[in-house]
Amino acid sequence: MRWNIPNILTLLRLLAAPGVPLMFLYFHRPWADWAALALFMGAAITDWIDGYLARAWKQESRFGAAMDPIADKAMVVIALVVITGYSGMNPWLILPVTIILFREVFVSGLREYLGDKSRLLAVTNLAKWKTTLQMVAISVLFLGTGLTYVEHGLAPRVGEVGLAWSGSWAALATYAGLTLIWIAAALTAWTGWDYFVKALPYLREPRHDG
Repeated sequence: MRWNIPNILTLLRLLAAPGVPLMFLYFHRPWADWAALALFMGAAITDWIDGYLARAWKQESRFGAAMDPIADKAMVVIALVVITGYSGMNPWLILPVTIILFREVFVSGLREYLGDKSRLLAVTNLAKWKTTLQMVAISVLFLGTGLTYVEHGLAPRVGEVGLAWSGSWAALATYAGLTLIWIAAALTAWTGWDYFVKALPYLREPRHDG
């Protein structure tokens, strides 16, 4: 492994993934929600920065190529598990989360089975957009869980502290996050199907003539 800035950022993002649930162990809510949101957003930003720097400085490496998608998946999967738990197991959230988790496991299994041929399942531009949308949706959902706690906890309702809009900011953030996560789930399923079609010729049994 080369200890350059892009690889260090990738490693930090990988370490940040399990740090998200730890925020709820060491902080009281809603501070835990804000800390998790800040940590997740900071790690998500490095996803763009390390790739940009690696290309600009010609510091692309095998470590970065291997760890970058793993760090992304770890961040998304762990954050979705935490959000689902703190959202009261909302069925409108569980279904898209299930689609996302299933796709990640499915594609990872395909890549492992294909071995040397796994380059056929190289990350596409659509898959990159899928990951970006997932991270945006998760950030908005973390905002929603924090605001929900503020609005229904001991603190005053957000709409009662002088803000121009008197409705529920928590509901707005939650609905926006759910909309984004459903769109992300659709893109996730689409890219998963695309990878499956590419791998299908190598999954068929060989024909035995005669």
